[in-house]
Amino acid sequence: MKKYQIVELSTEHNHAGSKAVQDVYDIAVSLGYKANVIRTATTVDSFMAKIMRQILFFIDWLKVYFSIEPNSVVLIQNPYHHKQLIRNWVLNRLKKTKNVKFISLVHDVEELRRSLYNDYYKNEFETMLSLANVIIVHNDKMKAFFVEKGYSEALLVSLGIFDYLQSPVKESRVTFERAISIAGNLDIKKSAYIAQLGALPAINVHLYGPNFEHSLENFSNIQYHGSFLATEIPRKLTTGFGLVWDGQSIETCTGDFGEYLQYNNPHKLSLYLSSGMPVVIWDKAAEAEFVKKHNVGLCVPSLTELQDKLNAITEQEFDEMVNNVEKQTAYLSCGKYTEKALSEAEKII
Repeated sequence: MKKYQIVELSTEHNHAGSKAVQDVYDIAVSLGYKANVIRTATTVDSFMAKIMRQILFFIDWLKVYFSIEPNSVVLIQNPYHHKQLIRNWVLNRLKKTKNVKFISLVHDVEELRRSLYNDYYKNEFETMLSLANVIIVHNDKMKAFFVEKGYSEALLVSLGIFDYLQSPVKESRVTFERAISIAGNLDIKKSAYIAQLGALPAINVHLYGPNFEHSLENFSNIQYHGSFLATEIPRKLTTGFGLVWDGQSIETCTGDFGEYLQYNNPHKLSLYLSSGMPVVIWDKAAEAEFVKKHNVGLCVPSLTELQDKLNAITEQEFDEMVNNVEKQTAYLSCGKYTEKALSEAEKII
């Protein structure tokens, strides 16, 4: 059985987009999935740039169709975020005329995230359901959503958590501190809760990432450490807990991005655990079950209750969590969860 994957590649940056997409691509290559590349030559929004993109899409999708052998397995990563000439035609022809079996690995479900949901993503989702022979979803909460949509539970595989490839894994151990770190986009328009962290003066907050609002430095408990590449940030996370939170409030996770945590696997969780760092996560998040099962952090309903939780933690209990985290680090940093999910998907096919 021949195995292929179709990956969108930015020729501007020579990678497959986000860290999560790139990691799935790299893991699949290591498992024998031959890459078929769809090029995005530029993200410029001019008329001529759009024409050039569509010409490249047309050429590349034709190459995909002729290069994939009959009765093969093809991995795709959903959703596609841009319209691409003849994409759906090629995928349907592969299924119908070459008897190709599709494994779809889902990164986001825009209907659940809501903020970007529109007719385009509605059609993308329905196309994925019609094409995929097996779908790899984030977790059992997301699996239940797909079942509600009419997709067979027997054809769904739960990933559990996204991997976070890094090599070599940092040697230094995360040290005990009753503090939280946040790594990622710090835009307070998207994640308004960040602007409220100064209201928790007894909790030290370490921030890493772009779009930092420098007025937050007026709060004595907030320290900004700069913005770093995805390959660099794990070595900057050296103390305390990583925070998995989103939305409009420190009281609970609200708004489209906050409530989405009830269904998705935030890549931030993978970053922290692969960096050897225990986490603090919203107790209604889908991945709170993962955190509790493996004892790799604290689950809280509100950040206003976090101080009491942190005060109750002893250094010995923290070290036990770090030991548990390091077991997960070994898995996440070399792609074990994605490998397992793809293996299960192949067995179903």
